[in-house]
Amino acid sequence: MHISPRSLKTLSRLALAAALAVAPLATPAAAPAEPGGWVDATTGRRLVRVDDTPGNYALYFNYNPFTPQGDLMIYLTPEGIRVADTRTWQTRLVLKAGVDRLLFAGPKTRSAYYTTRDAAVEEGGPSTVWSVDLDTGKTRRIADLPGGRVMAINADETLLAGVWETAPAPPHIAAQGKRDPVTGSPHYAGTGPDGKPLSFAAAKGKWMAERLAARVPMEMYSVAIATGERKTIHRATDWLNHLKFSPSDPQLLMFCHEGPWHEVDRIWTIRTDGSQLTKVHTRTMAGEIAGHEFWGRDGQTVWYDLQTPRGGVTWLTGRNLVTGEQWRYEVARDQASYHFMQSPDGQMFSGDGGNAGKWISLLKPVLREKPVPGLITPGRLESIRVADLARHDYTLEPNQHFTPDGKWLVYRANIEGKPVIYAVELPPR
Repeated sequence: MHISPRSLKTLSRLALAAALAVAPLATPAAAPAEPGGWVDATTGRRLVRVDDTPGNYALYFNYNPFTPQGDLMIYLTPEGIRVADTRTWQTRLVLKAGVDRLLFAGPKTRSAYYTTRDAAVEEGGPSTVWSVDLDTGKTRRIADLPGGRVMAINADETLLAGVWETAPAPPHIAAQGKRDPVTGSPHYAGTGPDGKPLSFAAAKGKWMAERLAARVPMEMYSVAIATGERKTIHRATDWLNHLKFSPSDPQLLMFCHEGPWHEVDRIWTIRTDGSQLTKVHTRTMAGEIAGHEFWGRDGQTVWYDLQTPRGGVTWLTGRNLVTGEQWRYEVARDQASYHFMQSPDGQMFSGDGGNAGKWISLLKPVLREKPVPGLITPGRLESIRVADLARHDYTLEPNQHFTPDGKWLVYRANIEGKPVIYAVELPPR
């Protein structure tokens, strides 16, 4: 499970309320990327350090950071919203403002969407959603929200979607998962039955179980970008998270029931009018888990991690919601990743690794059997390692993104002892 960071909470607390009255910059500041970058000694691939500003934030793996033309990538620093030119990796400041959360780039317009929140308001409280033109810096106020957060924008850029807790979670639950504004890593703490402090993973697991059991009332909603009108899509006491619109169907949302993966039916779809609530994956084995779902480039296929059972065989699994076709690519231990993503041409995947194999990798799917209608098509993955993360601490998720031209993977790592945004050039195919 991923808790998207509130950007630089400590610094935001120091900002005056006037910082919320955002304005375009007259002269955007520019910062040159390192000329030519350098070559990863292990993989032989060229690397560029895009930004090492303390407190930088690059988007979660399934939030689009690129303009429709693919020439700009958005990210956040304590100063405000910046863009990186994907051809030169030079960066410039687009919006100098106290931004609460950078959301995503528009799929149709050259815009970034973001939220602001009064410095006195806690995370999850009322906020305002805005857009900013990435060429002019001009901002537009879209809507005031009662709480929670916006998570998705639809394919024709007419709707936003988000969730909020309509009643507060217990204080000890709400206090967990906060991210350090400097390191970007979340904090989880707790004690076991013996009174001793739990590890990061154990404390996070304990918190997730307690949050699921609390059955906090939640609402999923849409916001019309043109008018700011908010409509309810779905209400539940399930833990709603990870909203993502189909990249081809502007009325179809995927979302998850969050919690310990072996205890929830996680992956679902729903129409924006609240109809056709559909479970994507049904468990067939005790202890089976599925998660970290994302849309394929075709807008019809949902891809996700599957373990049969948890800790057992790991698969990168795809299910076409229109045709019913299914694929399962076995993931070797050293290919296991916090997140996978599909290349723009749909032919490859990327993985950001884990403690069993600390790499940014390209993963080529290879079928093991000829597809048979009505049956799952099995396969495996061949690795092409492109960046060495041997010194990376995975409490910070790399959240890799293919550039739209498929020539680079952008990710965030702390291999230099602090979070840095990097780009690695991919081998030609």
